[in-house]
Amino acid sequence: MDAYKKAGVDINAGYKLVDEIKNLSKNDALGSFGGLFPLALGQYQQPVLVSGTDGVGTKLLIAIKANLHRTIGIDLVAMCVNDVLAQGAKPLFFLDYLGIGHLDQTQAKEILTGVVAGVEQAGAKLVGGETAEMPDMYTHGHYDLAGFAVGIADQSKLLKSSDVHQGDVLLGLASNGLHSNGFSLVRDILFKQHDYQLTDKLPGLDLDLVHELLRPTRIYVKSLLPLIEQGLIGSIAHITGGGLPENVARILPADLSAEFHLNTWKIPAIMTDLQKIGNLSFDDLKHTFNLGLGMVLAVHPDNVDQVKVALTNAGETVYQVGKVISGSQKVIIRKD
Repeated sequence: MDAYKKAGVDINAGYKLVDEIKNLSKNDALGSFGGLFPLALGQYQQPVLVSGTDGVGTKLLIAIKANLHRTIGIDLVAMCVNDVLAQGAKPLFFLDYLGIGHLDQTQAKEILTGVVAGVEQAGAKLVGGETAEMPDMYTHGHYDLAGFAVGIADQSKLLKSSDVHQGDVLLGLASNGLHSNGFSLVRDILFKQHDYQLTDKLPGLDLDLVHELLRPTRIYVKSLLPLIEQGLIGSIAHITGGGLPENVARILPADLSAEFHLNTWKIPAIMTDLQKIGNLSFDDLKHTFNLGLGMVLAVHPDNVDQVKVALTNAGETVYQVGKVISGSQKVIIRKD
């Protein structure tokens, strides 16, 4: 044990962290060889498990630079459970992976506190994870995160592109800023091309850069799941890497396109500021960032009012941003 610690791996510190997570998550089963989840299938005629895995990308470098780690775990959960939700599934459980050069208890606890908070927001359960202390693998203070979510849906209620039809209305749910995509470009513009500091505040922003950039990715599970279960939503696109063009195209049948009208919602100031500072084209902007929409829903016109009211009552900001038209899986964003 002492020799291993001298080599850079403190097993006892790892055990202590597991105990901390047990207390945070109120799950005494953590630390076993496998994560356990009791599966009740009575309400499902044809149950289907839906899995998703993701990370947080180079947003981690902002958290590391600022030494603020509590919200990055929420980002990790959000990136996974929102993908599972977009398939029409209810997230059941989550596992995390933390790879780190030296296990700093305070830092790790902050990260995993965010994971626990995100799992609670998603109505899921943290059933396990892995913390790998790997000396020489990471620069001091640096780490990487990966998450794994599993959800469940009835086969008949999975959201499919075949349930999207010409004339469907496109509703956009507001994002909480940048979420967790595009940060390599963000860092290049602000900290390489220019010499901004995390304490600086850009025009039109209420927060300084560090708090603006570390806004946690919004988790939409509790708002959207009841509407999915009622059959009120045709399909959902989670707007992540590739922006509206790539993610909305994934939910369209081959003979339909999506038409957005840019004047129907507000692009967050952080994105328009980055466009100006970085001299980005609108094409770069729309393919890199979410443009202020975290989720896009295809909804039958007869259901639009009911869906908008329900989502607004659930605390979401909802925009009617466009419609589904005849086409060939194109995503058209009109500036008029």
